[in-house]
Amino acid sequence: TRDMEEETMAFLDFREPRRSAMLATALATAALVGSSVAVAAQDDVTVTFRTRPDNEAEAQVYRDVAAKISEQLDGITVEYQAGGTETAGYQDTLKTEAAAGTAPDVFWIPGTDVADFGTRGIIGDMRSYADATEGYSDEDFYPGPMFHLTYDPETGEPGGPLWGLPRDVSTFALYLNLDLLAEAGAEDPRELAANGEWTWEAFEEVGEAVAALGSDVKAYGANAWWGPYGVWLNGAGGGFFNEARDACALDTPESIAALEQLVSVYSMDNFAVAYGEDSEPPFLAGNVGMFQNGRWATPNMRANAGFDWDVVTLPDGPVPGGNWLFWGAYTVNAASEHPDEAWQVLYALTDPEIQKAISELGANIPSRVGQQAIDDFLTFTPPANNQAFLDGLANNSVAEGPLWAGSWPQFDQVMGPAIQGVVNGDISVDEFQATICAEANAAAFSD
Repeated sequence: TRDMEEETMAFLDFREPRRSAMLATALATAALVGSSVAVAAQDDVTVTFRTRPDNEAEAQVYRDVAAKISEQLDGITVEYQAGGTETAGYQDTLKTEAAAGTAPDVFWIPGTDVADFGTRGIIGDMRSYADATEGYSDEDFYPGPMFHLTYDPETGEPGGPLWGLPRDVSTFALYLNLDLLAEAGAEDPRELAANGEWTWEAFEEVGEAVAALGSDVKAYGANAWWGPYGVWLNGAGGGFFNEARDACALDTPESIAALEQLVSVYSMDNFAVAYGEDSEPPFLAGNVGMFQNGRWATPNMRANAGFDWDVVTLPDGPVPGGNWLFWGAYTVNAASEHPDEAWQVLYALTDPEIQKAISELGANIPSRVGQQAIDDFLTFTPPANNQAFLDGLANNSVAEGPLWAGSWPQFDQVMGPAIQGVVNGDISVDEFQATICAEANAAAFSD
């Protein structure tokens, strides 16, 4: 859960769509079946569909979903393809396949990559198909993702094209080893959060108690990519970009204050897993008190955590909230030979019952708004405190988004190593502030 870029606009003219099949009633009453990829009937149109599952269990859920949608859509067979691992290689493979004409008809991409794929002409504008679909509304989904999925780069405003639909949303929480916290005699972060007292200062106090348990125990762990360090910037009122998202803002006083706070956390004696190391294995081994990650980490916790665990919202910095609203989108290959059928499959994938089946696995939060989706999500335990994820979404969360005015991958290629250099002590904060935006702007926003 969690990777934006750009170039020049290339819209494709799709043929006039026929009205999409009505799905809601059939899918709402159907139980998912346990078959693998569906076998196409002789006269069916085959629509290929790809996601990037974290494990075989998740891949099987998508196979079951593909089989069920094949049953429900007349004349369409859905063939599921499991993509690669959680790296930019998944997106790079799709770009290579698109250039070769072999990309699947429907595929999931991270929200940050929508602009890159849209301006390259890899994904199609589905607005005319959505307009012809009875019951469809943009307002059925969280507005943060839909702002970016309906963004028109020619006008600089949302509400125009439809680049896809969000599969899910997610946000960060701190996964807690409750056994370690109890052993350390630390205050319960869940109670602090409930009382409005879960701040950066309280986080450090809890962490210091855990770190005092011994050199083999760390208080905190987070992995080294833009999401974990980005929330520190958001929480201080800073961020990666200016408000127009067309220039770097990593050198603002707010962003620098956040970076200094992050450096302080990693400099505290025995406090954090070394920056750049994968923090999940030591957490699962019982040696980390608080592990920052998204909802996508839940299935692994359920399967492998041999201790009492739960989650809590991230602590508040000077600006309350600042968590990310992560999302990914189902999109349609602009070169698909069957754009109408591909849209029908994409829309079916966001049906409430399909989203419920995928979310029950533990990795995702449904992208549809509405009380029923929330009520369903709260039952998908453990963790017991699922409300922490919903609170993270509601409390001033920042929707991750594509960078239409520049190149997100090139920006990230400058930012990531520079942040790591500062946290690890190879670059001073002053050096970072003096040079980062000139370098990032030259890489990402130059003509």
